[in-house]
Amino acid sequence: MEGVGGEGASAASPVAQWGHDAWRMYQYYLDKTTPHTIHRWIGSLVVVAIYCLRVYYIQGFYIVSYGLGIYLLNLLIGFLSPLVDPELEPTDGPLLPTKGSDEFKPFIRRLPEFKFWYSFTKAFCIAFFMTFFSMFDVPVFWPILLCYWIVLFVLTMRRQIAHMIKYKYIPFNIGKQKYGSKKSSASSSSSRGD
Repeated sequence: MEGVGGEGASAASPVAQWGHDAWRMYQYYLDKTTPHTIHRWIGSLVVVAIYCLRVYYIQGFYIVSYGLGIYLLNLLIGFLSPLVDPELEPTDGPLLPTKGSDEFKPFIRRLPEFKFWYSFTKAFCIAFFMTFFSMFDVPVFWPILLCYWIVLFVLTMRRQIAHMIKYKYIPFNIGKQKYGSKKSSASSSSSRGD
């Protein structure tokens, strides 16, 4: 009895070990891409272009593209939303600064940029893989899906922008803030008579 279980376990062990090693290598290279934001997004745009060319070339899989668009819209909402939504979780005080005199609190996303990029790219890879199977090519009138998705996008973004305006936050970081110029500090040092 022990021989049968022992042989099966040892036969599965090298396969499991190989899978674990492959996953570790994948995770290693994924971690190395973390600081290279521009290169990651350029690679993702290449994947998007390949997917779009595939869908255009075969003139099908519009329902897959529609599902992909809905998923990407959901990711975008998570990317633009704060970690703690003031509307959903009332607290004792404001979480985001509402006046210029309030203490600066950095914007923390519900979906960080790296996870947004990873999910975005993975979604396009899965959608590309789905275009090789005819069971996902459901015949639909694609202009209706496109119009519906555009209406959904506009309504969702209007609601999200209204939320940003109401709670006064900007989900983008546009460089480091500069508080004074070098001219003013140079002129102040010369006025002291150094």
